[in-house]
Amino acid sequence: MKHKEAAELLIVEDNPNDLELTLRVLRKSKVARTIQIVKDGAEALDYLFGRGHFVQDTPALPKVIFLDLKLPKVDGMEVLRQIKAQERTRAIPVVMLTSSQQERDVAESYRLGVNSYIVKPVDFSKFADSIAQLGTYWLSLNHPYR
Repeated sequence: MKHKEAAELLIVEDNPNDLELTLRVLRKSKVARTIQIVKDGAEALDYLFGRGHFVQDTPALPKVIFLDLKLPKVDGMEVLRQIKAQERTRAIPVVMLTSSQQERDVAESYRLGVNSYIVKPVDFSKFADSIAQLGTYWLSLNHPYR
């Protein structure tokens, strides 16, 4: 198995518009040197646990995961459940970045161990500001446990 350098940030997002804006803001703010993008929950789990088309790599652990809730194949709640169930990945901060404001989603996310639950603002500039602040906090200010 070859060793793969860990991306600082894993973004799990299936909406191309949200992903494009997120990447644009993060590149402009220069808080993340390396970003891994996956477009569904199954691919996120494959990346984190070295399965699927990531099987040749030693699983690389990011500093933080931005996780959408409503994802194809495996939803964000199940991805979160599996991340927090494994000793090796449990300490990775997970930020649920979603459009869902449903109280049951918020409650279940925190019950499963999410570190932050952010509702995506509909307004373009507010969304951009939120991403910039999240990137700065989790990648520059936060001191992760490893």
